[in-house]
Amino acid sequence: MALAAPAVSWAQTAPQLEKVVVAGWSKPITEITNLLVEEDKGFFKARGIELGYVPGAGGGDALRNILSGQADVAFTDPGSFFTALDKGAKLRAIYDIYPQNVFNVVSLKTQNILKPADLKGKRIGVYSLSSGTRQNLQVLLNQAGLTEADVTVVVTGLLNFAPLMQGQVDATAATDTGLLVGRQKGLGGVNVMEIKNHLNISSDFFVVREDTYQQKKDVLKRFLHAYQDSAKWMMQSPEEAAKLAVKYAIDGQNTSMNLDIIRLRNESSVSAITEQRGLGAFDMAGLQKGANAYKAFGVIQRDIRISDVVSQDLLPTFTLGAKTTTRTTTKK
Repeated sequence: MALAAPAVSWAQTAPQLEKVVVAGWSKPITEITNLLVEEDKGFFKARGIELGYVPGAGGGDALRNILSGQADVAFTDPGSFFTALDKGAKLRAIYDIYPQNVFNVVSLKTQNILKPADLKGKRIGVYSLSSGTRQNLQVLLNQAGLTEADVTVVVTGLLNFAPLMQGQVDATAATDTGLLVGRQKGLGGVNVMEIKNHLNISSDFFVVREDTYQQKKDVLKRFLHAYQDSAKWMMQSPEEAAKLAVKYAIDGQNTSMNLDIIRLRNESSVSAITEQRGLGAFDMAGLQKGANAYKAFGVIQRDIRISDVVSQDLLPTFTLGAKTTTRTTTKK
């Protein structure tokens, strides 16, 4: 019996990790390197979290994975979030991952597509029908009084510049990192319409089910703190992150390209709001304008009151009116 005492004592002092599974909008790619390096860096373990990741094909996939119980936290875009709320889903956004709008619509210069109206009758690629690329394409079409009925939407997958280069589509909806990779692969001369020039709202949030938000605030606080730790690391050590992406990201074979992608994502993670209130803080007024715009565009039918579906009480450094973070310079 004497041998049992040390074992009991050890069991009582061993750290108990709580598992949190993130439902991603993508496969494990370079731009989310800070979520992929847990084995090496241990940001989440240090906060008592065992991190899991479920890949997806768009923000709508991420939301379906939390609504079905396959994951706890969705990495999703505002358009998919608004659409799910419009359909009656009980959700809560808890962290603004990328407060900058990184979406765009790209075409070869030979197509002479210079403004939203020029998209009429064209074939336009999107990552998937449940992705932010589609939602933001709808925003751009609306600027010219167009809808998806006025174009042909083509699902091209994540690496959607090959169909553009091969003439299978006339334009493609993408992100800044997608465009960077396309240019590295010989895309050539293009015209780029940036969605932020028409509707500059965040690109991605962390979203949970309402019941998860109400019942698991402590673990969610620790998860967000760990994520913020990982994001700060990627800002402060982009070269290290680029090297680790070779090991963990499916598209991470080129360290130099990894570094360019990581720098873009670092830049999209900060804003005037995060300068004042810390990484993850929301621009509530800007999001309300975005929700109102999505309804005006006809993408959603219901009024969405942002203060009812976005909460900042779980953010680790949210301090109203107090500067809690320093913007990291990520340009070359």
